[in-house]
Amino acid sequence: MSFKVGEKVVYPNHGIGVIESITTTEIQGAQNSFYLLRLKATESTVMVPIANAVEIGLRPPIKTSQCERLLEALSSDFSNPPVDWKDRYKHSLEKMKTGDIFHVAEVLKTLTYLSLNKPLSFREKRMLERARYLVVSELSTVCRKNEKLVEPLVDEALNKSCATHMQKVSMGKALSKPSAAAVGH
Repeated sequence: MSFKVGEKVVYPNHGIGVIESITTTEIQGAQNSFYLLRLKATESTVMVPIANAVEIGLRPPIKTSQCERLLEALSSDFSNPPVDWKDRYKHSLEKMKTGDIFHVAEVLKTLTYLSLNKPLSFREKRMLERARYLVVSELSTVCRKNEKLVEPLVDEALNKSCATHMQKVSMGKALSKPSAAAVGH
């Protein structure tokens, strides 16, 4: 997959960027071509080797037609995350590294739910903030809406997802408790 100057792209874990130029530089006697990206979040530039762009996860933003699908994914239920925060963090980090916005949305849902029930570790708090930024910024860019208009849509979807999951968890606990008759009282 190749990109052109001026095209918007998504750089995994950093979000939306614009290809400012395509340059060729000599490194250890070999000519290497790079995309020079300007990241929206920080206004910093990143050089991405064209030969490794796919492996790195550089991709076009989702299509406008996928915005609703992403919001639906955010509002749907999810599976219980690992209990141990280290395992959970590793699992979430792997999803974040893919650059797939639907995987990032899964991380956002899970960490949002957990944050409602107990304090997150410092690393998980940062990951929650990053996942939220990535989802909101991609939706706002693709849907051509200000982030302030997209944030309530994301919050509404997350609230629905967390409420559904909380209900499922409480029903599971109610079903797993032995009844008084079952224990012989």
